[in-house]
Amino acid sequence: MIRGTVLLAVFASLAVAADDSVTAAKYRDTANKLIDAALASNTGLNRLEYLCYRIGSRLSGSRALDEAVSWAMPMMESSGLDNVRRIPVTVPKWVRGAESAELLEPLEKPIFMLGLGGSIATPKDGITADIVAVSNFDELEKLGRARVAGHIVVFDAPYVSYDETVVYRTSGASRAARLGAVAVLVRSITPRSLRDPHTGALNYSATDVQIPAAAISVEDAIYLHRLVQTGGRARVHLTMEAHSEGDAESADVMGEITGRELPNEVVVLGGHLDSWDVGQGAHDDGGGAMAALEALALMKKLGLQPRRTIRVVLWTNEENGGKGGVAYREWANAQKEKHVAAIEMDGGAESPVGFDLSVGPRPARGSRAPALSATSPTFARAVAIGELLKRINAGKIVPGEGEADIAPLMNDGVPGFGLRTVMTHYFDYHHSQADTFDKIVPAEFKRCAAAMAVMGYVLADWP
Repeated sequence: MIRGTVLLAVFASLAVAADDSVTAAKYRDTANKLIDAALASNTGLNRLEYLCYRIGSRLSGSRALDEAVSWAMPMMESSGLDNVRRIPVTVPKWVRGAESAELLEPLEKPIFMLGLGGSIATPKDGITADIVAVSNFDELEKLGRARVAGHIVVFDAPYVSYDETVVYRTSGASRAARLGAVAVLVRSITPRSLRDPHTGALNYSATDVQIPAAAISVEDAIYLHRLVQTGGRARVHLTMEAHSEGDAESADVMGEITGRELPNEVVVLGGHLDSWDVGQGAHDDGGGAMAALEALALMKKLGLQPRRTIRVVLWTNEENGGKGGVAYREWANAQKEKHVAAIEMDGGAESPVGFDLSVGPRPARGSRAPALSATSPTFARAVAIGELLKRINAGKIVPGEGEADIAPLMNDGVPGFGLRTVMTHYFDYHHSQADTFDKIVPAEFKRCAAAMAVMGYVLADWP
């Protein structure tokens, strides 16, 4: 009897999948029009260039982010979007200040570094100390307090994957402070380097002393580690003026196309407008923000009005707090809206391959996404829509984890889609001075905008 019930469930889900394929096929002409329009348009690309070259890096609390917020609103209005508005967000303001690192012994030479976001400063005269170097936390613990106390710890952890390796950036300072370290230098979280350090946020624990923390280039981390391994003394001087200035006022920016039948049901898509204070935030995440805006602008230009409201949101403070995603969810809940899907592009603007999909709370970094059956109705529907994107090789749908800004919505049960790209070079530029507009390939950016437009529109119009 149980076997018969299972078979019935399988047949039912196959029937639903077949129905979804039939429904999705009805959108092929519209999808092709959106793709054609995206591939022909330079508007989104021009806006991204302006954002990168004329406004620049946009760390939370900075004048540049304020300028970007003010600039984005007329961009949405000129695209003909409805209900363009700011959603106020209180964000942390961390200021880098002057910083430097130098090897003093066995020879004098500069170390290429960037302070980690949220780090405290060194004393005014800096910190001068011998280093100890480790490849992982196990090696650190084996050294023990006797060999770590009073030293600068260098974490030379080889890149495995972002989720697996970033833990040395996020928690390395507190782990080292627990054993008496006076500062940490963390190998940049990147698979490739031309002596270019990559910054990012750290998380101090509530129970350990806070110590200064900086990222150093891959080459410098390997070099310092080798000096220690060969038995010689290695002594470093570190100076950082990093400090927090409390909270500042910022905003998410949103605009929409009001649904023709179900205006209180919403499909939201977007990217984050803030970036780190180095580079130009082109791939992370100016490209995602401008591709999402372009997606709605194209719908408006083609005269498309889906059944449900489709909305673009440019979130703030993704990089060092995530306050924009939380503020948006609170605002939307106050409007008593029902979100039926949330889509974010925050993995760079390289060639898109498709979307990952998560139903339920976003998994913690480094943990596996919950299993999503290929016969589940939500997944089957996404796969059917993905067929419309195979023309641009962007139709692959896989279980995943969504993105940070839509995580608050996902925690409320909203299906979360993350646009996925080939990511060939994303982590080469990520959080570094190299994340600049010249790294954007126009044809790849346009395909990202096309993928966002098709997935967003069809979900919003699905009968």
